[in-house]
Amino acid sequence: MKWTKEELSPYQRALRDRFLAVPVLSAPEPWESVFTSCAAVGGLLGIGFAVHPDSGHDLVMVVSQDGHGLFDAVTGEKIARDRDPDPQDSTPDSAPDLSCPGLGPIAGSRVHIAGLFGGGLHSTTGDGWTVEVVTPAWPNERVLLSHGDGMPHRGPHGERWWHVFHSNYSELRAVGFSPSGQTLAVATSSDVTLWTRRTTTAAAASSSTD
Repeated sequence: MKWTKEELSPYQRALRDRFLAVPVLSAPEPWESVFTSCAAVGGLLGIGFAVHPDSGHDLVMVVSQDGHGLFDAVTGEKIARDRDPDPQDSTPDSAPDLSCPGLGPIAGSRVHIAGLFGGGLHSTTGDGWTVEVVTPAWPNERVLLSHGDGMPHRGPHGERWWHVFHSNYSELRAVGFSPSGQTLAVATSSDVTLWTRRTTTAAAASSSTD
């Protein structure tokens, strides 16, 4: 959603003013931040999701000007790094499906990458969470997380919708959920921020029963 200087309807003006007025809030339960703030990734081009073949954790693959990296989206651990990928596969625009080769535990597969060159991530989950990007004051983009049907923005901020990220320092690259719906990611040209709703305790319990 992007507003210009063209005439807005009263409803659009009120919505824009509401988005401009609300502060950034922590994502609500059951979401938890994976990093203390974010993981710095200079020259980030895009990100993609995969699944760890052993733990079942969501993985986030990061493609940057300095190579490829792989994060565990539950623990935040960087579990693989390739500083010198094959030039033919270093960026996703080299492949028709915007993919790059996996690394570490997902070597031998390919990961679809969303970001500077196009592509996209899931904007909804199966149980009613939605993420969207709005730009009430271009070029600074805001990421909104909401839950439930209808028009969540009509309700109080912090009850059905939350302003969870303000991209006022770097260019936004990609925003969305993992296919499992257990991870939310926001990637900018300088870093990646992750939220999970699969705790390490729950993950360990799940693994022990597999």
